[in-house]
Amino acid sequence: MRKFLLLAVVLPLLAAAGWYYFHERTLPPYGPLYREYAYVTNGKSNTVSVIDLLTFRPVRTLPVGVEPTGIDANPKKNEIYVVNTGSSNVSVIDAEQNKVVATIGVHGRPYFIDVSPDGRRAYVANSGSANVSVLDLDHRTVVATLRVGGNPGLARFSPDGTTVVVANRADSTVSLIDTARLAVRAAISVCINPEDIAILPDSSKAFISCSGSGQVASIDLKTDKLLALLDTGKSPVSLALKPDGGELVAFNFDAGSISIIETTPNEVLGSYVVGSQPTRGVISLDNSRLYISNFGSNNIAVYDIDLGKVIAYLPVGTHPDALALSQNQNYLLVLDSGSGDLAVIQKRIPKKKFEPSEYSLLTIIPVGMQPNQIVVKSFRLTKPAP
Repeated sequence: MRKFLLLAVVLPLLAAAGWYYFHERTLPPYGPLYREYAYVTNGKSNTVSVIDLLTFRPVRTLPVGVEPTGIDANPKKNEIYVVNTGSSNVSVIDAEQNKVVATIGVHGRPYFIDVSPDGRRAYVANSGSANVSVLDLDHRTVVATLRVGGNPGLARFSPDGTTVVVANRADSTVSLIDTARLAVRAAISVCINPEDIAILPDSSKAFISCSGSGQVASIDLKTDKLLALLDTGKSPVSLALKPDGGELVAFNFDAGSISIIETTPNEVLGSYVVGSQPTRGVISLDNSRLYISNFGSNNIAVYDIDLGKVIAYLPVGTHPDALALSQNQNYLLVLDSGSGDLAVIQKRIPKKKFEPSEYSLLTIIPVGMQPNQIVVKSFRLTKPAP
């Protein structure tokens, strides 16, 4: 009798604490060969943290080069690529074994890497040497080095793989690279200090945020012409494009706001205050929710795109920055650059009025010092597990 009384007391407490959801989460119906990992670059630790997203536990810490920053996943094979800014090279990680299997040298002070849609090439903008390294990922070699503008910060593929757009921060230009010819086909003057790049799903336009002039540039990739300079808030440091391509969001760091741009007519629909120093954002695949990291207020703003307003603020660690969503979109991963951890926010739909809210902090996972970037890779094993 006493045992039943104890269960009657303990089970409701476990349910209130989310134990049922944890139990359901640790037994996903993906099969024994399914893997899903988050990879985090730790700039001051010279490592990459590997987090198992089925159990939300760290599984490995990989030594890489000096000052790792940018990271990307190959869409066609199970590899991850890490840009090491301090040592000017790229570490190749085998995601099935979670170990570094190669290192590719590039040029001075690279920060970001972008992999082609077919998984065969990657482009690395070398900010210290005013050029872009073109990598053959099958042979793990540099096949070309292309001269661009001053202090290139980012090189990004168009979805059709035919064009790479490079933002040159020092001379306020954009270089357009023809990937078939491995040649720069155009250089376009835009606005001051171009930073982030977003390209429409049909590869027809590129948008570039310019932190120095509070603008976003629109470029026609068919004619290689500047279409418009759109005024946003102060210091738009990054961009997020809705998956359907209809709207673009600029994150205005020094204005504490976001600006929403309609991409077809190149018009700013409005700007909205969201928090202190919004730095990055990610949009759900159903185009309904925008998650914003507020670097200065140590929280995540949840913006309902249909309602046009913030519906929740979620406290996390210190100086949240890079964001990612899990494959099933049920978990938001937040890199806290100040506190050196990964906050995991769970999203679910309450079934009853008295249940907890739609969002809750599931766990906080320590990573390394000054985490910079995060990428999620989900796959099925193609060879025996190590």
